[in-house]
Amino acid sequence: MAESRPSLLLVDDDATYRERLAKAMTARGYEVRAAADAEVAVALAEADSPEFAVLDLRMPGESGLDLLRRLKAIDPTTKVLMLTGYGSIATAMEAVRLGAVNYLTKPADVDDILAAFNPVEPSHESSADVETPSLARVEWEHLQRVLNDCNGNLSEAARRLGMHRRSLQRKASRKRPAK
Repeated sequence: MAESRPSLLLVDDDATYRERLAKAMTARGYEVRAAADAEVAVALAEADSPEFAVLDLRMPGESGLDLLRRLKAIDPTTKVLMLTGYGSIATAMEAVRLGAVNYLTKPADVDDILAAFNPVEPSHESSADVETPSLARVEWEHLQRVLNDCNGNLSEAARRLGMHRRSLQRKASRKRPAK
C-alpha cells in the first residue's frame, strides 16, 4: 500500500514548519521524507527520487535554487515547488526557469501547496481577477527583504539601498501596504 502513495521530499531549515507540513502531507496520503538542508535532501533523492519536492529558497549553506538544479539533475521528472518567506519576481522567474512548477510565499498551507503542484492555465476572462501588487507594496516588501538580509541593521540596509537611514526607518516602520 505504501508504494501507491506519491513520494514527497520536504526541505526547510525551519524545523517547526517542516514537521507540521510533513505531518499534514502525510495525512493527505503522501509518503514524506524531510530534510533540513541541501546535502541531506540530495542524499535522500539519490537513494529514492521523489515524485514531488517542496523546497525552501533560503537555507543555511546551499540555496533552494541550487538544490533545485541538483534535484533536476538527479531526476528531471520530479515536480518541484519553491517556498519562500522572501518572495520576489526575480527569484520566482529563476525558479521556474530552472524547472520549478510553481513558487509560493510563506505562510503557505497544505491546500495552497497541493494546488500549486497542479497550476491551472488562466483563461482570458479570469486574468482580470489577478491582482497586481501596488508599487507601495512591492517597495515595502523589498525594504523588508534587504533589512532581513542585513539582520535588521538599518544603517547597513540604507547603505545597500542608497538611501538615508531615517528615510528607510520611516518607510520600513509603516504597516504592510494593501495589495
